[in-house]
Amino acid sequence: MPERPPTSHDVARLAGVSQPTVSRALRDEAGVSEATKQAVRAAAEQLGYIPIQRGRSLSTSRSGQIAVVVHDLATPFSLEILQAADAVLHGAGQRMLVLTPDAADEALAPRLLDGSLDGAILTTTMLDSSLPQRLARRGLPFVLLNREVDDAPGDVCVVDNVAGGRLAAEELLAAGHREIAALFGPAQTSTGRDREAGFRAALAEAGVALPERRTRRGPYTFAFGRAATAALLETRPTALFCGDDVVAIGAYNALLARGASVPGDVSLIGFDDLSLAAWDVFQLTTVRGDLVRLMRTAAELLLERIAIGSGREQPPPRRVVQAVEIVRRRTVGPAPARRR
Repeated sequence: MPERPPTSHDVARLAGVSQPTVSRALRDEAGVSEATKQAVRAAAEQLGYIPIQRGRSLSTSRSGQIAVVVHDLATPFSLEILQAADAVLHGAGQRMLVLTPDAADEALAPRLLDGSLDGAILTTTMLDSSLPQRLARRGLPFVLLNREVDDAPGDVCVVDNVAGGRLAAEELLAAGHREIAALFGPAQTSTGRDREAGFRAALAEAGVALPERRTRRGPYTFAFGRAATAALLETRPTALFCGDDVVAIGAYNALLARGASVPGDVSLIGFDDLSLAAWDVFQLTTVRGDLVRLMRTAAELLLERIAIGSGREQPPPRRVVQAVEIVRRRTVGPAPARRR
């Protein structure tokens, strides 16, 4: 069962003040001394107290509001995730609250646990994040989407990242490439770890080396893709695997800026199959994970837990892994004959 959250009465006892004083101090109202405010804040922090916000239905104890946590509202991945989430949650009669972490996910805990939410969909979780455990202890239903942590205490909905990394490597190998480079995602994310593991395993089974000088790890951003590709070109690869499509577009721009042809000089493959991958200007070959279906599945898992409620026994954590496939477009071609 979820642990009982600390109350304002607990804070009042620890700080040695009345409960109304706790409320006024945490609202930073005039008429409460600075010393008292500091004592109340210290007690609240020690206990992990989070003020409960208004907005829940008195009859159901639910707010009809679900948070979706994304890294950056301006990224193509976040936009596609949010569009899918809005469609699914709106159809279920839920309002969507979009949250972006300032730094680590853990900093979001007060906003997720203030009593204004029925549940949360987390898309930014790092492997060492303690946020899922904290939400589980407090009984807030949540789903890890796209990212996961080991021994997750809640539901997980991801694409098969290991298989996707394998597919990308096999596609390049089948085209005759042996001088291969890679831009992997952050090592502290499950997507970065698992896509790299699958990619390396397929190359190793084919007897193809992937030296460290031909690899980089970094964030899923255009800037990383462009800068890292410019450096990797010094190693003269004939093909480049990118940890996601946004990185691949950055790589594409770096290749064009250096006068390299895609795929004539360097083949390029991404991951996710975002909408921009199919734009005529890119026509990016990529590993496809159906983000709309992934979000729909995650929302269904979450809504099921919300419907059960906190007072009843919940099913054990579920892990849904969605299959992936190669989408062939124009950025992978045969290895240049002079380099085979």
